[in-house]
Amino acid sequence: MNQEFFENTLRTPIEEEKTKLIEEFAFFDNWTERYEYLIDLGRKHPPLEEVYKRDEFKLSGCQSQVWLVGERVGDRLLFQAMSDAVIVSGIIALLLRVYSNRTPQDIIDTEPDFIHAIGLDSHLSAIRNNGLSAMLKAIKGRAQSELD
Repeated sequence: MNQEFFENTLRTPIEEEKTKLIEEFAFFDNWTERYEYLIDLGRKHPPLEEVYKRDEFKLSGCQSQVWLVGERVGDRLLFQAMSDAVIVSGIIALLLRVYSNRTPQDIIDTEPDFIHAIGLDSHLSAIRNNGLSAMLKAIKGRAQSELD
């Protein structure tokens, strides 16, 4: 894993990070501006190392291509991910702000209620919502595998 990425990953408590995301999205007046912000988050998200752009790290259930890898570093799981679609890259950036660099138990215990609070779930197409669910399932599944 990219050590620099790990060192720069936020260590803000999960609930605080969720609150920050909700506040960031509340700043915008409409969903056009929120989509632009989401796209911007995706563009700023660090790229995935080429070694992980393989089928074994590709998620199924997503309309676009999504690669997700989680690695244990100490007592935490660090996730890296990317997509070939800009909105999905923004969704990845949101999810990783909340779930990456956390203990497996914290990941499992954290509900994705911030997604509803910012209104993202009601503004995504059904296919993108399926992809969001697939990403959450993969993140939580990886965390569960550390506890089994």
